[in-house]
Amino acid sequence: MKKETAIAALPEPPTVMAIPAAAIVHAHHASVDGLLADFAFGLRKRGWRVCGIVQQHRGEAKEDTVLVDLDHGLSFPLFQKLGAGSTSCSVDPGGVAAASIALRRALDEGADLAIANRFGALEAAGGGFAAEMLALMSEGRPLLTVVADDWLRDWRWFTGGCGSELPASPPALEEWFAGVVGAGEKR
Repeated sequence: MKKETAIAALPEPPTVMAIPAAAIVHAHHASVDGLLADFAFGLRKRGWRVCGIVQQHRGEAKEDTVLVDLDHGLSFPLFQKLGAGSTSCSVDPGGVAAASIALRRALDEGADLAIANRFGALEAAGGGFAAEMLALMSEGRPLLTVVADDWLRDWRWFTGGCGSELPASPPALEEWFAGVVGAGEKR
């Protein structure tokens, strides 16, 4: 007697849903901070509720870099001066923790777009703005950040491969945002 083998049809693999989170991928910090800030402020001028943190350089020294709350204009130190010869990380954890309120507010108040200045070493290790970014993503809130090439693999892991990766160009940001919110102008 011939044994028949039935091959059950395998179900289609689940569709991975894109999340409304994107990172501007870059190799150099120089122009991307201004691009992100200009985009955020431009959307605000057009009536969109954009909350979060942008990074601004207010001098030549590393310690002159601050995080700026888009809603209130408050500045928080990003780096601390550790002294000559120090090889420790100079990110100011107190400044980052204090600035995180802007991202929590974006979640609580239902921002059209949340901006996080960076996804980097702190976030890849579960610190920095990681908790706030995950909370925004879990609620389906649009999130835009910046990631250096060195941290791109970590960003992909952090988003489960579902976050968008954008070139550093205004048209790319506009197209992504229009796709997320479904319109070019605030209604």
